[in-house]
Amino acid sequence: MATDKDRKHFPVVCVGGSAGGLDAYIRLLRHLPSDMGVAIVIVNHLRTVATMLHEILPGHTAMPVELITEKLDIRPNHVFIIPEKRDLHVLDGEFRLKPISKPRGWPDVITVFLRSLTEYWDGKLIAVIVSGYDGDGADALCGIKKVGGITIAQKPDTATQPDMPTSAIASGCVDFVLSPEDIAKQIVLIARGN
Repeated sequence: MATDKDRKHFPVVCVGGSAGGLDAYIRLLRHLPSDMGVAIVIVNHLRTVATMLHEILPGHTAMPVELITEKLDIRPNHVFIIPEKRDLHVLDGEFRLKPISKPRGWPDVITVFLRSLTEYWDGKLIAVIVSGYDGDGADALCGIKKVGGITIAQKPDTATQPDMPTSAIASGCVDFVLSPEDIAKQIVLIARGN
């Protein structure tokens, strides 16, 4: 019989983005099969405006799309969306929400979540940085690689706003630089153990 620990050993894909991220999320999700056994977590910068991603994205994927709530179980073959004004963490196979730690200036919600994953998730980690302003997520990419994870940046010339992918690439800790469609193909290969 599978234990909780066994069930929580599937890959988590964190897709971090901001301005122009919606285009990247749609292009990525359209090319991902619904049964590949990974959890997709979209961490989008939103400090004050309520997210609409959980209403928009179901039209582009067969996977269930859920807005994250406190202690929600992380499950494979689902797309999870960070709510506004929250930092996202993981603990005991569940999402944990905390008040945003950086309420002014550029948020660092992607960095916060990636660092939590490196400490508290036993399964494989895939960090994807797509279109957005500033450089959130870049500071956590070397930590993802240290624990055996894989890091991917959107090819800057395919991004509406290339700042975040460019910052990710500049970290020196990015394994692949790809278009959203090719990011999807790479995630499928990783999920299948290739």
